Amino acid sequence: MAHYFTTLTIAGSDCSGGAGVQADLKTFSALGTYGMSVITAVTAQNTTCVRSIMPVTPQVVGDQIDAIMDDIRPDAVKIGMLFNAPIIETVAQKLRQRKPEHVVLDPVMVATSGSRLIDEDAVATLKEQLIPLAEVLTPNRQEAEVLSGITISNRENCNTAARKILALGAKAVLIKGGHFDTTNGKVSDLLYRGEMECEEFTAPFVATRNTHGTGCTLSAAIAAEFALGKTLSQAVGQAKQFLSQALAAGANVEVGHGHGAMNHFFKPEPLRCKEREIWG
Repeated sequence: MAHYFTTLTIAGSDCSGGAGVQADLKTFSALGTYGMSVITAVTAQNTTCVRSIMPVTPQVVGDQIDAIMDDIRPDAVKIGMLFNAPIIETVAQKLRQRKPEHVVLDPVMVATSGSRLIDEDAVATLKEQLIPLAEVLTPNRQEAEVLSGITISNRENCNTAARKILALGAKAVLIKGGHFDTTNGKVSDLLYRGEMECEEFTAPFVATRNTHGTGCTLSAAIAAEFALGKTLSQAVGQAKQFLSQALAAGANVEVGHGHGAMNHFFKPEPLRCKEREIWG
């Protein structure tokens, strides 16, 4: 009996489809894995703003995780928007109990539109309880600054911030370069691990306003590549390439009046099985 490669996202819902669980599931599917979701919050948002957020109760978040783990255990887990401390505590507790092999943590704090997506008091809980459980953390510059307390304006600042984040317990941290200087026509992400080993991943800068859900997509792609058996370096490299191609494929398509969505399905993969590959 064949089994699909399976991926799970634990994140918030984006009704406009560009970010959050919807972007994660598109990414999982585009890369050929069987995607599942645990909803942590329902957001009313579009490409221009977040109108409201309703968190799911911690009990229901925990029940969703248990329901999946009891039946279809994921090969990799991606964690996105968690919104408040009680939800973070619940997710951390379940991860400690269930011990998934791969955990990718995207510390979502602010939406592309600028709206805050996490309570102020939840950051400390995230640092204390969830970051130590992550195989890789994927903050952008602003998120890395919040987690480290370091203002990042150059490579040296980035190194210092990464050192402080690794000290929180994460096995690796990928500081994303989309918010750095892109005047050279390239975007570089820096992967730190161990004794401050640093690996750089570079892709062409895509000039587009359609950047809604880029962070969600990258972290989901890393999780999918983990599920498919890739190493950390391979997963990050493949995910970076996927994001760049999805951005380029959707660069000139109008989706909404603000930061539109990329094209996740520029080259869909078949739904893959561990023993063989088949079309679903």
